[in-house]
Amino acid sequence: MSVDWTWASVGATLAVLGLYEALLLLLRRWRPQRLASARHAGLREEWFRVVSAHKGSEVLAVQTLRNSLMSATMLASTAALALMGTVTLAAPSLHDDLASLSPRLVLELALLVLLFASLVSTVMAVRFYNHAGFIGGMPVESEARARWTAAGVRYVRRAGVLYGVGLRQLVLVVPVVSAMLLSASGPVAALLVVAVLYSLDRFNDEGAEG
Repeated sequence: MSVDWTWASVGATLAVLGLYEALLLLLRRWRPQRLASARHAGLREEWFRVVSAHKGSEVLAVQTLRNSLMSATMLASTAALALMGTVTLAAPSLHDDLASLSPRLVLELALLVLLFASLVSTVMAVRFYNHAGFIGGMPVESEARARWTAAGVRYVRRAGVLYGVGLRQLVLVVPVVSAMLLSASGPVAALLVVAVLYSLDRFNDEGAEG
């Protein structure tokens, strides 16, 4: 395969992923009601308000937040392991190719960026879920709980959004890896992954995934 065709395949792969991220950004800004992530963020806020208004819900709140915390922790661990493995395997080629830009170097850098973004997002999600857990464990009728409820609402929203971002970045790794193995497969894999993600990211009245 010629170098020009390889560059075209790599460029098309990254362009599809970049355009999808841009689309989500525009929808989140102008039509958030069409995104499952935005609607589910509202769901988490409402859930925290409800459990904060009912005495005896403290254990349920802590258990629910602990489950979310463990899920975010597992995702962060996966991203960390993948990032360390990628750095270990790519370090020699990165050192040799930095002098001259190549399609593989671009893909390796894109892979590192996606994994790093996933790691940071999920670690921050763990942080916010942890804080929300302390608030959710406070007695509902206590003065401290009333004082911290608004913060807890913000924390569960941020944690959920960050978890979704981290999960999406981890899924977007698939087309990049596919392009590294066979450059021509990159655009096809990117289109398939984006199509699946879009079906999960959009919200409809019958339900939503993601």
